[in-house]
Amino acid sequence: MKPYLIYSFIALGFLGLAFTSSPRKMRVFLVGDSTMSEKQISAYPETGWGMVFSKFIDTSNTVIYNVAQNGRSTKSFKEEGRWAPVVDSLQKGDIVLIQFGHNDEIRTKVQSTTEKEFQNNLEKYVADVKRKKAIPVLITPAARRSFGADGKLEDTHKIYSELVRKVARKKKVALVELDRQSQALLQSWGPERSVWLFNHLKLGQNPNYPEGKEDNTHFSELGARKMAEIVYAELKALNPGGINEHFFKAKPKN
Repeated sequence: MKPYLIYSFIALGFLGLAFTSSPRKMRVFLVGDSTMSEKQISAYPETGWGMVFSKFIDTSNTVIYNVAQNGRSTKSFKEEGRWAPVVDSLQKGDIVLIQFGHNDEIRTKVQSTTEKEFQNNLEKYVADVKRKKAIPVLITPAARRSFGADGKLEDTHKIYSELVRKVARKKKVALVELDRQSQALLQSWGPERSVWLFNHLKLGQNPNYPEGKEDNTHFSELGARKMAEIVYAELKALNPGGINEHFFKAKPKN
């Protein structure tokens, strides 16, 4: 099936929810790159944090739409026609979590953006969401596992994460500080133990990666859960759009 047909069906599916007679559920859209996205079975055990995010959510009255895609930047996600269906389907009060930066900042990638382009693109995403009276939430990119010889984690997203913060301040929108929080997590685990959070596999350990894998950007199931926990905690503290009334699982009674 051609990509534009798939996007059209997705948009129609989202729009169809607006005309159902059942009580309206809170809707949360996850927009971003491979660190957030759903994965093909052939990529297992690589896991995007968006895949496990719903485990923290009260799905009886909340629907999660993970439309993040591998390898996308603020530019390519928009240019490929992936952003327009999301905007078209938005309803008042919807939450849109936006996390880019990994691919924007790598100059050798065709989908990369300059710092100015990145900022402008984020501002457009925010404006589009607000125009539909939905609620944008910006997320700084999750830290890469990159330790120096001294055992200290390197700040690999320093410039682009700061641009996300700048846009959040300028446009007065909620900010989930995934970069700093994940850096703290990786530093606390250290150079050796932090391997468990990423898609590191030995030769012959997994049939999807017969030659092994050393990936310091994409997560294992454990790593994805840890990232989702950070996003969960940050959102709960921020409570954008009053989501706490609908969003989070109630604590079990004693």
